[in-house]
Amino acid sequence: MEKVWLKSYPPGVPAEIDVNAYRSLLDLFLQSCHKFADRPAFHNLGTTLTYSDLERLSLDFAAYLQSLGLARGARVAIMSPNLLQYPVAVFGILRAGLVVVNVNPLYTAGELEHQLKDSGAQAIVVIENFAATLQKALPNTPVKHVITTHVGDLVPAPKRWIVNYVVKHVKKMVPAWQIPHAVPFRTALAKGAGRKLTDVPVGHDDIAFLQYTGGTTGVAKGAMLTHRNMIANMLQARAWIGNGLEEGKEIIVTALPLYHIFCLTANGLVFLNLGALSLLITNPRDMAGFIKELKPWRFTFITGVNTLFNGLLNTPGFDALDFSGLKGALGGGAAVQRAVAQRWQQVTGHPLIEAYGLTETSPAVCINPLSSEFNGSIGLPIPSTDVSIRNDANEALPLGQDGEICVRGPQVMKGYWHRPDETAKTITPDGWLRTGDVGNMDPQGYVRITDRKKDMIIVSGFNVYPNEIEGVLAMCPGVLESAVVGIPSEKTGETVKAVIVKKSADLTEQVVIDFCRQHLTNYKVPHVIEFRKELPKTPVGKVLRRELR
Repeated sequence: MEKVWLKSYPPGVPAEIDVNAYRSLLDLFLQSCHKFADRPAFHNLGTTLTYSDLERLSLDFAAYLQSLGLARGARVAIMSPNLLQYPVAVFGILRAGLVVVNVNPLYTAGELEHQLKDSGAQAIVVIENFAATLQKALPNTPVKHVITTHVGDLVPAPKRWIVNYVVKHVKKMVPAWQIPHAVPFRTALAKGAGRKLTDVPVGHDDIAFLQYTGGTTGVAKGAMLTHRNMIANMLQARAWIGNGLEEGKEIIVTALPLYHIFCLTANGLVFLNLGALSLLITNPRDMAGFIKELKPWRFTFITGVNTLFNGLLNTPGFDALDFSGLKGALGGGAAVQRAVAQRWQQVTGHPLIEAYGLTETSPAVCINPLSSEFNGSIGLPIPSTDVSIRNDANEALPLGQDGEICVRGPQVMKGYWHRPDETAKTITPDGWLRTGDVGNMDPQGYVRITDRKKDMIIVSGFNVYPNEIEGVLAMCPGVLESAVVGIPSEKTGETVKAVIVKKSADLTEQVVIDFCRQHLTNYKVPHVIEFRKELPKTPVGKVLRRELR
């Protein structure tokens, strides 16, 4: 196939990466820890871990896990927001030759039970704020070992005692729980410190992460992401954004949860490889608190989703932050809206770049050049990545024609854990991953998403894509956030409904409809408007259209 996108590559970006540059994620991790030993790696709750701290603590945790008798390839779950314990646990699990199962801390007991059973997890690290949920799920799972941690466990005393006391007794954020034989995280580290780690041979084909996806569309499935998948995507993303970034000098804002694949690879691996300092934001939904945490820092990079950037822009004090060091802002996980990108540029003086990926691709597939203005596309296929627009018969379509976006490259998952049927539906015999996204590619190689197949609304036989309408609504004065879904209509089969969160109290249905009529053909104009105080979202900030439907 002709890779038309290569002619649009920024200077210095290679067409291919060498996935054999690292033998495993452990190789990558240890090289960074030794190269940047004295540099700060992660900062949270006023405490900074250096790369040598991270290497030592992860070694202690790995040795403790091995002392439990966990065999090579055993699954260990982590249920935690962005705290210093998270990278220590992740790299400790990997160093012990085990597989990380990332768990959303906001799961219900039923969702947690499903994931622990499905993955066959034998151990779990859980922040005690969610231990009550684990307690309910535990009896029906294969989990034998529970390691619990307090929010401030890696903060030095006496501040650690104060933080943990306030979280538990003042803010009352820890529901009562009781799990016999649970081991405190600090105890696990202390026990591991006295043990020798046994080297476990781990290679490219070994699974590094079981990353669950599809929970909003049915039963969650575990994408098997190998060491090769994750190394490849780290190298692909680094090759793309590396120009202009300096090793050992970057400061990245890590507000998205590290248990989410976008942040895990972009912030957790790419910037680790660069020797950057990662500012861990534990609760980005507290926008005022988030901005207060950013105030002392001259940060150089930030990743997020559209709702996060929109939220920052609409919070007092954000425009007063120091953006003089900012080199890039990368949006993914959901479509970046033009109105948000334009306002971001006005406030910060830097473009908000849209990227595209999936859990199944580790995740990056396409990224816009960092220097580009907002163009409404998801960017160009990154190095060593093929993108093809295909019909339902798996035939490639001409440039400019809408079809399903299909991806092939070293970042494509091994398959779904214990789901060969689902794997066969998603990955074609010749290696193309069907994304479920509808879009097209222009002659320069830029890819545009029209929408998710399942989210498309059909009005009188015409295809209507919610992303397009939400982009228009984002420009409407008085609209803070919106989501568009199809609802049944006797007249047209389906009609368009817009669910809106107001920025201005005097916004009315008629104002919204009149505004849309100026920008959209009649069948795309929402005929039903509902105002709400908030939209249902995933923890990462993706709007759950399915719940609205």
